[in-house]
Amino acid sequence: MDPTIVVLGATGYTGGLVVESLVRRGRRPVLAGRSPQRLAVVAARHGGLDTRIADVADSATVRDLLAPGDVLVTTVGPFERYGRAAAQAAAEVGAHYVDTTGEVGFVQHLRDRYDEVARGHGATMLPAFGYDFVPGVLAGTLAAEKAGSAADTLRVGYYAIGSVARGLSSGTRATLADGLLVPVIVRRDGVLTTARAASAVYAPTVRGSRRSSFLVSGTESLFLPEHFPQLRTVEVFNGWFPRASRALGAASWAVNGLARWTWGRRLVEAGGKAATRSTGGPDAAERARTRTHVVAQVTGASGRVVSEVHLEGPSIYSLTGELVALAADRLASGGALRSGVVSPADAFGADGLREACAAIGLEVVPR
Repeated sequence: MDPTIVVLGATGYTGGLVVESLVRRGRRPVLAGRSPQRLAVVAARHGGLDTRIADVADSATVRDLLAPGDVLVTTVGPFERYGRAAAQAAAEVGAHYVDTTGEVGFVQHLRDRYDEVARGHGATMLPAFGYDFVPGVLAGTLAAEKAGSAADTLRVGYYAIGSVARGLSSGTRATLADGLLVPVIVRRDGVLTTARAASAVYAPTVRGSRRSSFLVSGTESLFLPEHFPQLRTVEVFNGWFPRASRALGAASWAVNGLARWTWGRRLVEAGGKAATRSTGGPDAAERARTRTHVVAQVTGASGRVVSEVHLEGPSIYSLTGELVALAADRLASGGALRSGVVSPADAFGADGLREACAAIGLEVVPR
């Protein structure tokens, strides 16, 4: 009997894109969530998929969905708030696991708590297997391989070709708002450490012009130095709003200052809730107006650029839907190379990851 793929959060925006991609791949995932009415609507849209009721905050209800070797996909974020119970359930059952988190602290939590458990079951857990942070891991791997022993510092920048201002889902807005208050995880001088969000700016050339971006967390800082120990510094940047990158640094400083006081934190949280009100996410036409562009630049100890790789592919959400479905499909087929809580390149190999990404339109492009 083939493993079952369970999609938790199937009635949400990103979950819906994952379901669509899985069905195109010939899979019949089980849709899971709290609302039977909403699940029934999504199931009918895809020819009558099976549905199950589960609460993302209750690991027992998620555990009841799974058997060893099944695949749990979860798109319910922010994951620091809502993701821990589902990950616990998958690890304890011995099911494979894929999520769409952009929160590096959550990835660290999974590695600390469940890596050994998952390896004991022979299960593979793939956190952050979407736009966050597969393109950067792939680009960073390729750039570090090119640089070889000359590598010292890796900077990865995520950019959008076309405006994303009107095309962010409510989940993304919530994660961005939370991110202003959460320390950024980076690697500097060989040590994993933290910094204030948006406290540094990076401005490489993208499609012929300089694009500014601000400092964010990325799993590249966790995973890549394990394979490339010569990388003493790894930093990740977001360039969706290049003209606002420096202003966001000042905003981050102000927000973190306010949050030191109880009344200030309440004010910041209220503002974040207001900013994240949204109806779903961008439709197919809106997604078609933007593309993903990722830069990985490696410099040597002197600061000279020794390698640079650019990737380009579908929009943020289209890419995430395809990547998560690809991972779930391969895990269900026994295609992972390693068990435990692992990086995209560990799971499928650098060459396998590059080939898989190229198949969904994420490819190396000229500088």
